Amino acid sequence: MLNFSILTKYFDLYFQGFLTTIEVSIIGLICSFILGVIVAVLRIAPLRILNWIGTCFVEFIRNIPLILIVFFFYYGLSKYVNLSGFAAGTIGLTIYTAAFIAEAVRAGIQSVDKGQMEAARSSGLTYIQAMKHIVLPQAIKIVIPPIGNQFINLVKNSSILGLVAGMELMYFADYVHEKTWISFDTYIFAALFYLVLTIPLSIFVNRLEKRLARSY
Repeated sequence: MLNFSILTKYFDLYFQGFLTTIEVSIIGLICSFILGVIVAVLRIAPLRILNWIGTCFVEFIRNIPLILIVFFFYYGLSKYVNLSGFAAGTIGLTIYTAAFIAEAVRAGIQSVDKGQMEAARSSGLTYIQAMKHIVLPQAIKIVIPPIGNQFINLVKNSSILGLVAGMELMYFADYVHEKTWISFDTYIFAALFYLVLTIPLSIFVNRLEKRLARSY
């Protein structure tokens, strides 16, 4: 039996961490989406130097652990910039997720008929204008489901902030554990709070994917 007295006694801490997790996730989603789109455009830009910059970003970020990125901002830059655990964790989470969103968006852009770009350029639009007004709107519709899955991963990955005093759900779960020394129940309750976020998101993404598939 779970010791629900832990949940009732420390509910305010769990809930505070829950709200912070939501905040981190929303900020991370918006910023990583913007950065991911920019990197995706760089990866397919006609200039080789831009391709190289985008490719280096994606390959470098995707092939190192998230915890190293967060530690770099929290510990590595502490000599030069004073970042809180929340800020360092959110920046690291944003950059890490952006690399995966960039690949999803790049695949979406490449799935759009090349004739769309050629027609836009022949009508007098610049590369940036054609990408912004013609190609990207179509590509984003295609990659909405993968981006939704990345958002779910971002919510779960936000637990990394617990290692740098990010004041999110895992941070307070660790705090409750230190107070009670009851491991199983403490982290089960934290898991339930995560499920409150991830299960509805999963259902929404699945339904959205089916609806988009029917429309296509």
